[in-house]
Amino acid sequence: MTRRVAVTGIGVISALGSARPAFFEALESGISGIRPMTLVPEGSLRFPNAAEVPAYDPANYFEERDAGFLDRFAQFALIAAREAVGDAGISFDPSLAENTAIVTGSCVGGKTTEDAGFRSLYEQKNSRFPPLMIPKVMANAGASRISLEYGITGPVYTVSTACSSANHAIGQAFWLVRNGSAEVAIAGGSEAPFSLGLLKSWEALRVISPNTCRPFSRDRQGLILGEGAAMLVLEPMDRARARGTRIWGELAGFGMSSDAHHITQPSANGAARAMRAALADAGVAPEAVGYINAHGTGTPANDPTEVEAIRSVFGPHAEKLMVSSTKSMHGHTLGAAGALEAAATLMALHEGIIPPTANFSEPDPACDLDVVPNTARRARAECALSNSFAFGGLNAVLAFRSVI
Repeated sequence: MTRRVAVTGIGVISALGSARPAFFEALESGISGIRPMTLVPEGSLRFPNAAEVPAYDPANYFEERDAGFLDRFAQFALIAAREAVGDAGISFDPSLAENTAIVTGSCVGGKTTEDAGFRSLYEQKNSRFPPLMIPKVMANAGASRISLEYGITGPVYTVSTACSSANHAIGQAFWLVRNGSAEVAIAGGSEAPFSLGLLKSWEALRVISPNTCRPFSRDRQGLILGEGAAMLVLEPMDRARARGTRIWGELAGFGMSSDAHHITQPSANGAARAMRAALADAGVAPEAVGYINAHGTGTPANDPTEVEAIRSVFGPHAEKLMVSSTKSMHGHTLGAAGALEAAATLMALHEGIIPPTANFSEPDPACDLDVVPNTARRARAECALSNSFAFGGLNAVLAFRSVI
């Protein structure tokens, strides 16, 4: 059994706001959520800026006891899932709950909790850890808490493939729904990487920009880390239409590949294979694609490699593509990146508004595509790709089709 898959719910919490409408309004306006970091002591890192969720207070979403069970990243996962489920208008009776899947992505899991625990052990010499340390640190904490919230008893699991985690999660959930293994799926990713120990590790890599993220610009200096979550509700197209609910778009294909090349350096060949696989899975010709939400990290190595891969896949049609990186606004949210970008891509298709590559200042001959610089564009696209390419050489690409 092969079924078309509709996206009927979207939930987002990010540096651009605490819900989906604020997220897309910022994307449409080209507003960046990159600002001075507040979650670690000022001056403790060589890079001062990040894309933090602004003024986040767990008390606005959770009872104190419930918040205490969840690391920040898992809180974000549940907040986004609540919005997505509400947006889809779905109620989980026992039968549907048994036939619903939850697949989430997270690169690092509960690092905030882990970092605080190790600081307590090594710096403050406390020999006893809180009893909830392990449940809060585990990468599947968000997926498990969503399951508990809605009584979902179908397949529930978490994927961790660095910066491709969310795309891998969404793609696998899509296949579950398409082949009939699940009737509904909640899928996406969440991340909260702003703990000093982890940030010091990123500092050592020397890939973080000292100011802001400028994907595809000649003067780009690196990525900017972000946090947040996005979740999608997936269901068969026929079911969605019978319910009369809004359909954001069709998730039509999923492709993945491994570079087998280098642990941190990207490969155009690997990225191209994943894009071709997504198009083939969707049954979409390259010429039908009008927009690509690029991985677009703003690092010197990634951006021209991604452009090379796009040209390899699309040939002369690459000149007609609109290609933008929304990481320029919501930051690089690691395991949540693909989910935020899937949400941005779906809303772009649905609203006919292509989000820009913000902070763009100077064209780079090595990135010579239409990168929709600084200003959103009113344009309709029949199909779109959303790219995620991870450390470890793991690539995951989602293909979406407009449903008007």
